[in-house]
Amino acid sequence: MWYVLISVICSVTVSVVIKLAKQRGIKHLHLIVWNYPVAAFLTWLFLRPELPSGAISDLPWGTYAALAILLPVIFLCIAYAIQYSGIVKTEIAQRLSLFIPLLAAYFLFQEQMALPKLVGISVGLLAVLLSISWQKGGSNVAPGKWSYAAAVFVGMGIIDILFKQVALYQLVSYAFSMFVIFVLAMFVAFSLLGYDVLLKKKRLKMASIYWGILLGLFNFGNILFYMKAHRSLSESPSIVFTGMNIGVILLGAFVGVVFFSERLRLLNKIGLVLAVISVLIIAYL
Repeated sequence: MWYVLISVICSVTVSVVIKLAKQRGIKHLHLIVWNYPVAAFLTWLFLRPELPSGAISDLPWGTYAALAILLPVIFLCIAYAIQYSGIVKTEIAQRLSLFIPLLAAYFLFQEQMALPKLVGISVGLLAVLLSISWQKGGSNVAPGKWSYAAAVFVGMGIIDILFKQVALYQLVSYAFSMFVIFVLAMFVAFSLLGYDVLLKKKRLKMASIYWGILLGLFNFGNILFYMKAHRSLSESPSIVFTGMNIGVILLGAFVGVVFFSERLRLLNKIGLVLAVISVLIIAYL
């Protein structure tokens, strides 16, 4: 369970780094781009991806390209959701995005699903609706700002579906696919940065590089220790699933409320409780 705990801490710390960097005047885009070279390098260093034995052209480049675009775009949505909705609601939206692939399996691929799973999904969707509100800290948020959290919910679900498709591709190791995706995402992110700096004449602060590297370290730590948790508890995947999702939701709520003075309305608190209940239903019923 130590791997699960470390993964949870790394995941929530990613949100904390984004929040602190913004308070220091660092643009979200200028922060996030440095995550991908760090992720690519650490994937190569720690996961030792094996080169494919077949032709490079046979790789699922369409899926790779979709992920390379979605990863930095949704990461930006996460950053703006943290800014406008807070850490608590953003973490709930991220964690409950797991219902998107479950719904896709049921409606698109006609996979059978037990009634408790459908109940869990319904409770989870209600939790998201109650958690993502128009208000933060008792003041009105400009119309449409809540849509960043909604985009995180949908976007992370789509990313999960695409990563599952990558995992099913047997002709190349999953670690190699991750490495390729991170490299491609790095090029997409730096293209966005180039547009922002060269064409829009936005100034790049050196501090954004330092904070971005820190962000990349914790983001990769989340991935690495989550994978280690699944390997060490291979016979109990539900424990990893439950511990990770509930752990992030509860720790994110604690950090957001205690350290960043995020105020939750009654409906948000109900949504937080329902989020935990929905994960338990999905995992154990």
